[in-house]
Amino acid sequence: MSSKPAGAPRHEAITAGHAVDHGAGHDIDHGVVAGYPVSRVNAEPLVLGAGSRLRTGTVLYDGSTIGRRLQTGHGVVIREGCEVGDDVSVWTNSVIDYGCRIGNRVKIHCNCYIAQYSQLDDEVFLAPGVTIANDLYPGDPRSAELMAGPRICAGARIGVNTTILPFVRIGAGALIGAGSVVTRDIPPGVVAFGNPAVPHRTVGELPDIDGRVVMDTASASPYRLTGGGVGRGTLP
Repeated sequence: MSSKPAGAPRHEAITAGHAVDHGAGHDIDHGVVAGYPVSRVNAEPLVLGAGSRLRTGTVLYDGSTIGRRLQTGHGVVIREGCEVGDDVSVWTNSVIDYGCRIGNRVKIHCNCYIAQYSQLDDEVFLAPGVTIANDLYPGDPRSAELMAGPRICAGARIGVNTTILPFVRIGAGALIGAGSVVTRDIPPGVVAFGNPAVPHRTVGELPDIDGRVVMDTASASPYRLTGGGVGRGTLP
């Protein structure tokens, strides 16, 4: 049975029901839809580069161009109008909304939301639960006209459960601490955290991790903070 509604474009989709290899080295689970039809007029078919690994529940919309060796977890959605580079991984229950640009070797962990018109440059890393916004004043007509997400520059790393507001620029190689709310631009190469996130030191000034942890052989979590982290302040 076709997954396309009446009047949808007539190019083929990879749909639920059987694993598919279209000769491009794909490894695709049952229950994947690659080429989901869109309501926008003149939408082009999905372009999917060779060597993808797509897991159950992945939905890739028409109108996007995706590079080679995409890997997805379960329940991933990539909407229309996106440009996605090579060797990108998007893990379980994450959504890339329409009109985004994602560079090469980007890693998006579980439960992330990338709002429309956001840009992630090469080798950006998003930890689980990162949320990106694109509407500064929700419900305001002019804000809707100016809708734009942030740009996260090459090699920046975003900690778990961080929220990034519209229009922000996060500099190359910056590290954003867990639970931060990024409301203003962050310079390249700094460690920033808090609500609102502000720089505290450079990445090069981070203490050596071996001095911060000790082994805990009795636990499935094999390392713990030295001294439990007591008295070490708030700096990472």
